Amino acid sequence: MHFDADHETFRKTVRDFVARELDPHIDAWEEAGIFPAHELFPKLGQAGLLGLEYDPEFGGQGADHSYTVILGEELGRAGCGGVPMAISVQSDMATPSLHRFGTDELKRRYLTPAIKGEMVASIAVTEPDAGSDVAGLRTRAVRDGDEWVINGSKLYITNGTQADWLCVLARTSDEGGSRGMSQIVVPSDTPGFSVSRKLNKLGNWSSDTAELSFDDARVPVANTIGVEGRGFQQQMTQFQNERMIAAYMAVGAMDSALERTADYLRQRQVFGKPLLDNQYIQFTLAELRAEVDLLRHYNYACAEAYLRGEDTTRYASIAKLKAGRLQRQVADACMQFHGGIGYMEETWTSRFYRDARLLSIGGGADEVMLRIISQLDGLGRA
Repeated sequence: MHFDADHETFRKTVRDFVARELDPHIDAWEEAGIFPAHELFPKLGQAGLLGLEYDPEFGGQGADHSYTVILGEELGRAGCGGVPMAISVQSDMATPSLHRFGTDELKRRYLTPAIKGEMVASIAVTEPDAGSDVAGLRTRAVRDGDEWVINGSKLYITNGTQADWLCVLARTSDEGGSRGMSQIVVPSDTPGFSVSRKLNKLGNWSSDTAELSFDDARVPVANTIGVEGRGFQQQMTQFQNERMIAAYMAVGAMDSALERTADYLRQRQVFGKPLLDNQYIQFTLAELRAEVDLLRHYNYACAEAYLRGEDTTRYASIAKLKAGRLQRQVADACMQFHGGIGYMEETWTSRFYRDARLLSIGGGADEVMLRIISQLDGLGRA
């Protein structure tokens, strides 16, 4: 993938934004267990970072996917995993289906303010009994005239306590399995919708995660995204955007972590010389940097396929699988080479170690990625 001068200017724009608007506040946001989305997102919107590939008619930048690659890599370099993840929910997880399949009226009402950062968006798919098995979800939307009446619950929902609207996947017919689901925009001020509880997590503390409840929540049928009954298929397409941005962010996070670790090892004196003079450490870091570089260029191959209009399901599944596993290796090595200080909460390594663990679970666990790859390669039941 070729990046020209415009790409590099954009990279600097995002990196400067992270340094100015994110990093100085991350410690406070982590301690608070939440970040102020309604303060931060308008700044992202003004910088044009929330709708890079979206139609300018609805406030987007009309850029191609190569700019999303840069956005992901640079967000990943931030000093925590939670806030970049929350931003990517807004830009690449909750809104792609609305942009791709929604009516113009629905886009103007919900997509445009999300691109501007005036509304916080969230994606509500996972349930207490349906995570990896999306086809098993039970939240139900029953039609009553021109309204959907929604009942059920959603779990592990990022931005859930701050969202102004949610892209909800619900069962809208009696057809079983993956059939008969629809994606529906549900405003958070809808009577019958509530946040059951804010969840405490191992990592990503600054990103609010919630359990949500729908108790006879009524929204217009006109809030249906795309074709009624095709929600599962639309969500599977949206998942590819989620997995690609996750892999891009992982590369940025690992790049930054390995750079910071090498800098520390140059300064840390042990047995009269810098720790980085130890050949074992040099080789370990070199191998990890090589693995990150391989993932980076695999990501670029995925992005190029996406730019050509190809189905990137296999690319995205492999990229996310490898990113999740490699990030855990990198986090472990960075902590190990920092020694005791790396285990302290005062050091960035402990946060990176905690935050890194989510990527192999969220957005499709490693085992789901392997199931997809095996099926696509003819190794399992299609």
